[in-house]
Amino acid sequence: MSDVRRIGLLLVDDQPLIRMGLRMVLEARGFAVVGEASDGGEAIAQAAALAPDVILMDVRMPGLDGIQATRAIVHASPGSRILILTTFDLDEYAFAALDAGASGFLLKDAQPTELVAAIEAVATGDAAVSPRVTRRLLDIVSGRLSDAQGGAAGSVASAGAPLAVDPDTAARLGELTEREREVLVAMAEGLTNSEIASRLFLSESTVKTHVGRVLMKLDARDRVQAVILALRAGLVSL
Repeated sequence: MSDVRRIGLLLVDDQPLIRMGLRMVLEARGFAVVGEASDGGEAIAQAAALAPDVILMDVRMPGLDGIQATRAIVHASPGSRILILTTFDLDEYAFAALDAGASGFLLKDAQPTELVAAIEAVATGDAAVSPRVTRRLLDIVSGRLSDAQGGAAGSVASAGAPLAVDPDTAARLGELTEREREVLVAMAEGLTNSEIASRLFLSESTVKTHVGRVLMKLDARDRVQAVILALRAGLVSL
């Protein structure tokens, strides 16, 4: 396990009791809670002032909601990763949050061990998405892209009908090697580094190197953004 004591957290939720409970659980496990916010606007200001490593963001809040706040923070404070926490197991929230730039999505009824693992994952540039919404989330992305492509049959799949992407993104995707594309496809399927290593008959350290190169070439902040870019360009088949 990584040294969680080095990870600074910002808790964003409009319910004080929820924030208090999260603080108690996380501080007991060695995390440093550097601040709290009760709405999206306050979260944006706190993120700029405190530069937390990870922001635990509620979705539904009065005023500026968690999705709008996420989009603003990703733009203004790119060094902070965002983990969406919500009681709503709704597909649209998952897609909207990840599309806005969140690095993970977890339900509030997750076990403390799941929460700790998710925080550690997003803090190191990985992705954290609740297993209950992962498959459906990919189906939604596929469906949306198919609709945008004029109702093409199937899912995003047959990378022959990509959604228009800007020239810079297209050029970055074109720089990927065949092996890096294989790794990106596996990432899109939700495989961990160890699972990718098993599939491609590589060592886990080699997979980690490939993942790092994929993120660097795509100028992606984490696995989630890399996968969304690949889906939109029609590079990944699901």
